[in-house]
Amino acid sequence: MSNPDLQSDPLNERLLEYWSLMQRAQGLFVRAATSTAAKVSGGEFSVVDSASVMAAYAKVGMAMAAKPTELMALQQSAFSKMANVWLAGWTGTGSEVKDRRFRDDSWNTDPIARVCRDVHLALEEATLDILNQFPEGSKDHLRVKFYTRQILSALAPSNFLSLNPQARRKLLDTDGQSLLDGFSNLLDDLERGDGRLDIATNDPKAFVVGRDLGTTPGKVVFQNDMMQLIQFEPRTDTQRKRPILFVPAWINKYYIMDMREKNSLVRYMLDRGHTVFIISWVNPGSEHAEKSFEHYMNEGPLAAIDAIEQATGEKKINILGFCIGGILVTATLAYLAAKGDNRIAAATTLATMVDFTDVGEIGVFIDDERLQTLRDHMAETGHLEGHHMQDMFSMIRENDLVWSFHVMNYLMGNKPPAFDLLFWNSDSTRLPAAMLLWYLEQIYLRNALRKPGGLTLNGTKIDLGKIETPVFVLATKEDHIAPWSSVYPTTRLLGGEVKFVLGGSGHIAGVINPPGEREKYGYWTGSEYPESPEEWLENATHTKGSWWPAWADWLEAKDRAKQVPARVPGAGKLEVIEDAPGSYVLAK
Repeated sequence: MSNPDLQSDPLNERLLEYWSLMQRAQGLFVRAATSTAAKVSGGEFSVVDSASVMAAYAKVGMAMAAKPTELMALQQSAFSKMANVWLAGWTGTGSEVKDRRFRDDSWNTDPIARVCRDVHLALEEATLDILNQFPEGSKDHLRVKFYTRQILSALAPSNFLSLNPQARRKLLDTDGQSLLDGFSNLLDDLERGDGRLDIATNDPKAFVVGRDLGTTPGKVVFQNDMMQLIQFEPRTDTQRKRPILFVPAWINKYYIMDMREKNSLVRYMLDRGHTVFIISWVNPGSEHAEKSFEHYMNEGPLAAIDAIEQATGEKKINILGFCIGGILVTATLAYLAAKGDNRIAAATTLATMVDFTDVGEIGVFIDDERLQTLRDHMAETGHLEGHHMQDMFSMIRENDLVWSFHVMNYLMGNKPPAFDLLFWNSDSTRLPAAMLLWYLEQIYLRNALRKPGGLTLNGTKIDLGKIETPVFVLATKEDHIAPWSSVYPTTRLLGGEVKFVLGGSGHIAGVINPPGEREKYGYWTGSEYPESPEEWLENATHTKGSWWPAWADWLEAKDRAKQVPARVPGAGKLEVIEDAPGSYVLAK
């Protein structure tokens, strides 16, 4: 392409910008096509398995066809409801809509937009009603419901420039600049993903780890192939006798526990007089392909416990695990119990399932066939790329994490705002082949962690029922990754004291919910743990505000020993390697 000879006026400047974007797009598409052609056939992996999705639709379709009378009645009812909604939409007599996709007032004042919105919502509801009338409980039915929802979410009128009144208004108000800005944002996302659409959910330049996030002063005092161990500088003159070790998930980076000053769980515990250590996991590459779940245990919490004793002289510690880090902590507790090792005095798990009977919508992505596809893919790479997990989690909350940013970035032409939790969410890591395959097969598909003797670690069979360590278990009410009703069974699987708390919000915001002026979400507690989680919730007590103080009070009640002088990193037998946040967390 060559530039046209345009005179300098506002319209021609806009055309020149468009011309420049088209040239940029041409180069990007050529590069993406070349890259795709160079890939080994069959080596690409996608979280969506089209064959299993098509098979699921075929099976559910046959089940529907076997009940033609019921299906016809449901369809007639659906068409009747949609017709009523259509008429009500034109007269403005429809019911109030609270869906966040349509919160702009123009969806109410513009009659065409209002009708499109109401009919689409009626279609979503009617489709769900039809699907709910046919056999549930199978993975095929779950897949059909999930992917039907994905299709309907994609077809929402809010996602189309011609149907979205807010986007149309901005297009006119900016004389088309919003459309050019949206096209530019699309190209930015394609370039960042090297041809894969990597939708920006935050401003990637807004934060720097070590400057804005993960800023609590500390030192790396130990490291091995799998992790760096950070000991944080004390913030009180004396500290509690037992140190606490944080074990974060290795799907993302450790600084979720140490975001900014106001929402840092690390800083909160330091302010309460705890000696805090945290594991910063390596971002694995092909050289870590053979690293197993046992490596994560041996070179993670077990190595950290030994290092903490060298640093502080203490033989007993407290421990906290988040998400898959909580699964590792639970397995480690069972392993230590089998070995007669009581060095962990009290434990905490956050948003952690140990019973995988019901995994929620994540179940649509994993089965034996997908496991083999994943095995074939990682035989070449040695790891799973971080964006695959990010794509899977985004699809579970597609309207919040995909389509809302499609509208913001591309239709409105805006840049996403700076948001620390979403910045962390996009800072994903790779997963080593051996660990991931074993985890998915043994813990996820076989549900072997909850079975007495179902797993063997370091040649030792483990049993959760042998764990006598007191454990504080936090679930969150709107968690789509670790559904709270699937976290709750931990109360009946462990052999010792269990304190179960249900926080508000979801997997991340419900955990990172600090005390302060904005008392968000709240939490539920109860002293009895019946088999049914719903029965527990009916009798639970709701408390406003953060769960952090209740947890810290529980933990501190178990450590009545006299406090010790504040421990400074490097003052013990471990020398300082480098300043926090360390080098492992910065690897992309």
